[in-house]
Amino acid sequence: MSEAVGDGPHHPAAPLSVRRAVEQLTDGEWHRLHWASPLLKGGIAFIAILAFVLANLRERLVELVIGRSGGPTGPGGGGQGGGGDAGRTFNGDPISAIYETGFTGVAILIVIGVLLLAVALFAVAWRMHTFRIGVDAVEVRSGVVFRHNRQARLDRIQGIHITRPLFARLFGAARIELNVAGQDAKVELSYLGSRQVDELRRELLRRASGVQRAEVAAAVAAAATLPPAEQDREAGILNRRVHELLGPERDLDAAPPESVVKIGPLRILGSLVVSEFTLVLLLVVAALFFSTLVLHRYFILFLLLPSVLGSLGYYVRRFSKAARYSIAATSDGVRVGFGLLSTSNDTLPPGRIHAIEVTQPILWRPMGWWMIRINRAGHASGRAGSSAPHTLLLPVGRLADVEKVLALLLPGLAGADTQGLVMEGLVARGRAASGFSRAPRRAQWLRPFSWGRTGLARTDDAVLLRTGFFWRRLTVLPLARLQSVRVSQGPVRRMLDLAELHFNTIAGPVRAELGVIDRRAAVAVFTEVSAAVVEALGADGSHRWAS
Repeated sequence: MSEAVGDGPHHPAAPLSVRRAVEQLTDGEWHRLHWASPLLKGGIAFIAILAFVLANLRERLVELVIGRSGGPTGPGGGGQGGGGDAGRTFNGDPISAIYETGFTGVAILIVIGVLLLAVALFAVAWRMHTFRIGVDAVEVRSGVVFRHNRQARLDRIQGIHITRPLFARLFGAARIELNVAGQDAKVELSYLGSRQVDELRRELLRRASGVQRAEVAAAVAAAATLPPAEQDREAGILNRRVHELLGPERDLDAAPPESVVKIGPLRILGSLVVSEFTLVLLLVVAALFFSTLVLHRYFILFLLLPSVLGSLGYYVRRFSKAARYSIAATSDGVRVGFGLLSTSNDTLPPGRIHAIEVTQPILWRPMGWWMIRINRAGHASGRAGSSAPHTLLLPVGRLADVEKVLALLLPGLAGADTQGLVMEGLVARGRAASGFSRAPRRAQWLRPFSWGRTGLARTDDAVLLRTGFFWRRLTVLPLARLQSVRVSQGPVRRMLDLAELHFNTIAGPVRAELGVIDRRAAVAVFTEVSAAVVEALGADGSHRWAS
């Protein structure tokens, strides 16, 4: 009885108390979020402001409690002290003005009143923010004056993202985000118990995968009949918090070791140092030294030096997001985890990836490093800062890592022939890639460096594009996810008997196109791929991958 109903061989059962808590959350009734949610969402900023005010009042509070520090009591001393009080000026400091005019008690009462009012508002907002999880949808209601209601259908879920910010981990809380197909369509539960979100995600994915209502009820009944002897022994709150803070970003869905890519901190640092951003930063620093030491234009130093210092935060953010990276296969899709202090993990159900791009900047070529990005629904128009962690699936890795990740993202590429085709698209030089179509030599007028690497290949379930010279790119497009194919030809390409081929997916960082291709070959690809897409869509059942 150690396995939860519906778990695979690599998915150990959650503790009984966690499963029962998740059963209560998924009973279709309205529930509230974690008690610390108001504090984590808006209260921390309020506490910071309050701490700033108290820091400025600390000397006045000490004097109010224990009195002023004594000085000379003689006539000279008294005269000196009196003269100091009489001649004291406020210098525009409102706190000093309040203290000297004798309104300290009133000010403290006002601060306490504002604090109580803020706590009351947070409490009301928390009580009015409720959610319920049914068999086929998740619904969230929020707002005090203006009410908001959002609903996410489970059969349209594109991924479930769990984030554990540093302060939330101190309270044992985590944020779970359901990304649904559509522009900026997501439902967020901020926050829930950190020990519950992983099991809750598993249950949501089970329901989204095609598990029927009767099967869910049977799983609940089976869990409820477990003997009390199997209840887990709860550790102390402090021990659990320390374990959550120091433990790796892995949840209850343990994965086979061979499916996980390991990225060391030295490789992450090296990829950041050897990058285009570093090259541009070095050029800016050189320009600063030249303008100040040679041209003596010191105003340029004051203009650009803050930006140069601020750009150092880019390295910190990139390193913290790539640290503790992990990617693994689960029964409900691919699990990606990352983060140093604030940790996150994201589950991509099968069939939710619309395009994959493997790229290699020219500065990474001596080390043999590559990165992988994807297009996925639900993050099409997200802000760059929030959407980047979801679309960058491999920050930096070698060819062996690329093979593992592609095998996870597209199981159809696991065959030996297809893997060889992928390797050709990545590392083969020019016309050595026999599995790819070739751009004609006249394309050299438009692509003088990359025309030899421009080509296309087909598999049973995907289209592969190879382009780029300075930035090598291999784009993999699942046929079942393609939205349209377009052939275009401008006046220059018309004279050269060439065309452009565009493969349209949802918006994202991956742009799938061939800039130069023979006109007749482009028309043939358009006809073949259009028919293959219709056939792939008819056979696709990835939206209900467990049924």
